[in-house]
Parts: sequence; C-alpha cells; structure tokens
Amino acid sequence: MKTEVVDKKLEKLWLKKATIYLVLILMVFISAVFVVFQVFEYRQDTRQLSSYLRERDDLNAEWGRLLIEQQTFGATAQIGTRAVTQLRMYSPPVSQSVVISLPQTSDEKK
Repeated sequence: MKTEVVDKKLEKLWLKKATIYLVLILMVFISAVFVVFQVFEYRQDTRQLSSYLRERDDLNAEWGRLLIEQQTFGATAQIGTRAVTQLRMYSPPVSQSVVISLPQTSDEKK
C-alpha cells in the first residue's frame, strides 16, 4: 500500500513537471514569435525613415535651387535698374544699330 501511495505521488509529480516544462516551452516559442514580429516592424520603420530622410534631402536641395533662381531673377532687374540710373546706359535706337553677318564657310553650308 505504501508503494501505491508513493507511485501515485511520483506520478502526480511527474505530471506537474511535464506540465510546467510544456508551459515553459510554449512561452519560449511565443516569445520567439514576438521577437520575429518586432524585428520585422523595426526593419519596416527603418526603411520608411530612410525614405523620409531621402525625400527631405531632395526637398532641401530643390528649395536651395529655388532660392538661387529667385536671387538670380531679382538680380537681373536690379542690374538693369542700376545700369540705367547710375551708368546712364540705354538701348540704342535702330538707326544707330549695326548688324554684322559673318561669311559662311563650306562646313556651315551643309
């Protein structure tokens, strides 16, 4: 009778150990799956961030080009105004204009 009690206790103990090991292994697999999902999301976010940074750099470059273009157009009007007011320059009338035409070479005739 004592052996039966001991056997039942050992059987219950073995069942508890097996259940605990099974739960632990299951928890390890679940945590591994979550790690895989987290790494995947991290890589997606990193790709998206790099595309946003690339777009920002492109927009900054375009903004710089637009500023240069704006300064160029502003400078053209300013140069014309200064030429007329400070240097007293003007466009000559047609009667004072001379058009010079260069003779054509044989290569240009083709």
